[in-house]
Amino acid sequence: MAKRFAAFEEDHLRLIAEQQMFFVATAAPTGRVNLSPKGMDSLRVTGPNRVIWLNVTGSGNETAGHLRLDPRMTLMWCSFTTRPVILRAYGSARTVHPRDAEWAGFYRLFQPIPGARQIYSLDVDLVQTSCGYAVPFYDHVAERDTLRRWAEPRDEAAMQAYWAEKNAVTLDGFPTGTPK
Repeated sequence: MAKRFAAFEEDHLRLIAEQQMFFVATAAPTGRVNLSPKGMDSLRVTGPNRVIWLNVTGSGNETAGHLRLDPRMTLMWCSFTTRPVILRAYGSARTVHPRDAEWAGFYRLFQPIPGARQIYSLDVDLVQTSCGYAVPFYDHVAERDTLRRWAEPRDEAAMQAYWAEKNAVTLDGFPTGTPK
């Protein structure tokens, strides 16, 4: 059965630490809903009601565009191992770019990742657990290094050119705030 919490509890933090992947969902007031899997060592719970996660360059940039129009965000962790549980964190998020004053303080909480593009800061107003009884078992084999290999040879100018071409607007044409 689903249970609601006002903040993360120790059991939630253990579950998050055990996961190799999490999911993020956002939506603008109109247009498509975006749901994306995220991996790498890119997430930190920095308080009972705060999560930050480092977003790296990808083929799209829906989250940034959506948050400019509507700050709602949901994060989800799903246990694919022994614990049949799904954990969701709901709240309001904002985008922090490398040009922003807060970037350095947040970024130092992570190991550097080539192609780091934004950090999202989520103020959590609801934590919910639900059963994962129908979620299949999966074994984690390894982290992919494809993104690192793609990003490492690119200098800042090449990365910004890619962002301008691929990451400046969402699928629905909303600006993302990523430098052009």
